[in-house]
Amino acid sequence: MKTVDLTTRIKGLVFKNPVTVASGTFGTTGEYAGYVDYRKLGAIITKTITIKPREGNPMPRICETAGGMLNAIGLQNKGLDDFIANKIPYYAKIATPLIVNIAGESEGDFAKLARALQKHSRVVKAIELNLSCPNVEKGGAGFMKKRRLMKAAVKAARAETDRLLIAKLSPELGDVLEIAGEVLDAGADALGLINTLKGMAINIETRRSRIANITGGLSGPAIKPVALRYVYEVKKKYAVPVIAAGGIMTVRDALEFIIAGADLLAVGTANFVNPRATLDILEGMTEYCQRHGIRRIEELRGSFRHV
Repeated sequence: MKTVDLTTRIKGLVFKNPVTVASGTFGTTGEYAGYVDYRKLGAIITKTITIKPREGNPMPRICETAGGMLNAIGLQNKGLDDFIANKIPYYAKIATPLIVNIAGESEGDFAKLARALQKHSRVVKAIELNLSCPNVEKGGAGFMKKRRLMKAAVKAARAETDRLLIAKLSPELGDVLEIAGEVLDAGADALGLINTLKGMAINIETRRSRIANITGGLSGPAIKPVALRYVYEVKKKYAVPVIAAGGIMTVRDALEFIIAGADLLAVGTANFVNPRATLDILEGMTEYCQRHGIRRIEELRGSFRHV
């Protein structure tokens, strides 16, 4: 069998393949190491980091739904200082490029986070701005619906780092195509499409919400058609790097996004169902390319046929 070159390049960064993980779905450091050799992944995207520690939302915070799952974790994390002291050293030992997801309640928070991570640029290869988390009262989708503040957050981070800057968006924010143009103008290098959609589930026996927060972020196969549409439309309109997320469960899902033009593939909900989902997708992608005589992933990327 001929070797397939899955190398993906984004603005000077080289990824050995396009498979990565969605923020918040792959633990904080080595939780998946017993199932996945992290060195085989194209990149690793961290759980969201905030300035100060966050306890997150009350339990229960997650439940299965038809075609996916709801989560309302609420950006639980130990904060920036802990990340630098305990997480950076762990990832420094792994050659896989690290993308750090950050969130703030003001543009000042985004600036401080970006500035701190810039000091660790040997390990941190890119920063993903969480502009659309639906599970927090401050920050997240409610905060970022104010366009001026959203653009200010991107500008603030851009001023503090030369790392690849990714703006992660959701349809919850409004017109994704319009917002994409605004964050790109503000200094983002790439886009993450899409974050979860806001949803809810009810226990008919108790007539109460199945999660304590009442609403949460819907992920999984149910949102894949929406994510695929936005990846295709954004690539067509702006021709910028896109990290696709939203219902990538199998290699078939992954290939659809690649054909639509996605640069990286962030596997999320699938990790909860199958801890080896990333490697299964990677192996399946190689087999597909070999079967179709594709020697380089670039031959497949953006190859959608209109007629």
